[in-house]
Amino acid sequence: MALDSDNVRVAVTGAVYVAPTGTTAPTTSGSSLDAAFVDLGYVSADGITESIDRSTTQIRAWQNGSLVREVTSEGTYSVSMTFIETNEAVLELYYGTTNTAGEFEIDPTSTGGRKSFVIDVVDGDNVERIYIPAGEITSLGERTLASGEAVGYEVTVTAYADAGSTTVTKWFSSLEA
Repeated sequence: MALDSDNVRVAVTGAVYVAPTGTTAPTTSGSSLDAAFVDLGYVSADGITESIDRSTTQIRAWQNGSLVREVTSEGTYSVSMTFIETNEAVLELYYGTTNTAGEFEIDPTSTGGRKSFVIDVVDGDNVERIYIPAGEITSLGERTLASGEAVGYEVTVTAYADAGSTTVTKWFSSLEA
């Protein structure tokens, strides 16, 4: 394969959406999203961090203790980001509760439950779409309220396998036929 600088991607912009689980899934990087997906607004300049963690088990032979195989025993997919737009959808996601006339009753153990997420990463005409059919906020960052800084809502979304055992689906517009 020849080197091709046209294949170098930069996550210039994008969007993060949330909807109830069971909402109709997207089918390509450019397909329209179901109306139930809500745009969560601005994400900090740090962007989105994608993590794939794997745990493995080594199998060793009796002879010389040689490694003969290594199997993946666990795997976790997650994305982390900091929202800097204060809106109803972000507040409900961050606090794991619903808005009742501007009031949010906060239970630190509440995650808000599982939701579907779509993350679009855009570089010109190139779009990478990440679809998490069942994800949950499993970690929150500290929220700093300071003069001269945007208020941030740092979250980590952990993806779970859905009924069809799909954890995450990705589409890359440059590779779609």
